[in-house]
Amino acid sequence: MATKAIVIGSGFSGITAAASLAQKGYDVTILEKNTVAGGRARKFEIDGYTFDMGPSWYWMPEVFDQFFTRFGKQRADYYELVRLDPSYSIFFGGQDIMEVPAKLDALYAMFERYEPGSSPKLKKFLDEAAYKYKVGMEEFVYKPGNSVLEFADIRVFKSLFRLQMFSSISSQIRSLFKHPQLIQLLEFPVLFLGATPQNTPAMYSLMNYADLVLGTWYPLGGMHKIIEGMLSVAKDLGVKVKLGQEVQSIYVPNGHATKVITKDQEYHADIVVGSADYHHIEQHLLQKEHRRYTPTYWDKRTMAPSSLLFYLGINKKLSQLEHHNLFFDEDFELHAAEIYTNPKWPTAPLFYACMSSKTDNTVAPEGCENLFLLVPLAPDLEDTPALRAKYYEMIMDRLEKLTGQNVRDAVVYKRSFAHNDFKADYHAFKGNAYGLANTLMQTAILKPKMRSQKVKNLFYTGQLTTPGPGMPPSIISGHVVAEEIFKSIKP
Repeated sequence: MATKAIVIGSGFSGITAAASLAQKGYDVTILEKNTVAGGRARKFEIDGYTFDMGPSWYWMPEVFDQFFTRFGKQRADYYELVRLDPSYSIFFGGQDIMEVPAKLDALYAMFERYEPGSSPKLKKFLDEAAYKYKVGMEEFVYKPGNSVLEFADIRVFKSLFRLQMFSSISSQIRSLFKHPQLIQLLEFPVLFLGATPQNTPAMYSLMNYADLVLGTWYPLGGMHKIIEGMLSVAKDLGVKVKLGQEVQSIYVPNGHATKVITKDQEYHADIVVGSADYHHIEQHLLQKEHRRYTPTYWDKRTMAPSSLLFYLGINKKLSQLEHHNLFFDEDFELHAAEIYTNPKWPTAPLFYACMSSKTDNTVAPEGCENLFLLVPLAPDLEDTPALRAKYYEMIMDRLEKLTGQNVRDAVVYKRSFAHNDFKADYHAFKGNAYGLANTLMQTAILKPKMRSQKVKNLFYTGQLTTPGPGMPPSIISGHVVAEEIFKSIKP
């Protein structure tokens, strides 16, 4: 009999781990709580509109391509990818709109328009970011974070200083650029990492390389096409996917998990891989004596933001908006402080609007748009219908004013999603949307471990462990945890 592996959760890390294990001969079953696979990357369809429920930015395309090539497939066999140009627009207020071009020459020219003499500095910044990206991808992100010895290689040790692990990305950017809007453009990608730019290591300028050089892409049909393609690969390898199977407990006699128990079934397990919320699995599915971490440990973790989301069906075409749009017409630093330093519902939030129907005519009825609005929020806030309604009106006022059009009257479908939904749908710790913050004290070996210390055949993967939040890191996490299993438990 093949070794049975049960994977809890069907997000990016879970599917990747499942496919990797199946390729090596394990008998793999994925148990998914919800009735649609994908975790936070689920979709829903209503009245001709298709909405991706979570991730909408497709960066680091090589990581997705590598997933498919590992299994002898090609990404193009599953979905078509298009590069967006402009990559996104930033609304700074009034008629001040920055369209971020996809081509580097146009990007350098744009920097010169805002700050004469800045293009050589941008080239220097992006060259350094390219180095960080290469070293980060080759030397750091594929390590499981078990021990500091993983980084003992002298080549890696030397690179720690060139990676600028011990200075902030804010100080690096501000040493090169003076124009406030260029600074905001360069600081934006780290906002979702879980700390202000002032408290985020300069190493994470690698995100600027991913953004400005590697580019912003879109899979035609929607982000869920990625999940569909990955699931197809996994199923071809023999992975079984059970939907609507919320795990209630993990049975652990003698320090080994032997059963994963749902409401109506028990699944025998030789290996258990937790791809759902790490905190939920450890604190709620295991008995106290089998937990590695205490409630106090978890309460002290710095979480990445939560979000208030609105999915809107619009019965007309909208002007002024690109596929991705950032609204930075309010105080950037105040909103960041109200997420990370003084957690509260924000005074005047920045927000993001995604309109994939700008690129893809299959995701909304003819002559219509699907509009996705997102306000980054601190985790663990009170979440009420009244607060959601207040912020809907607040951001719609600004959306209409800044784009010069009536939007509210054209809304024929509306759904909101915030902290309480993240908890209900994903058991997300404190209602977070993006996992564990990538602060210096929660990097690499300082993250929750991939392997349980108390249950010998229990492993974890996903955005609360190595290497961190986001679609590409979650895919990498699935590969890494599979490699850890291969070392210790044979198929």
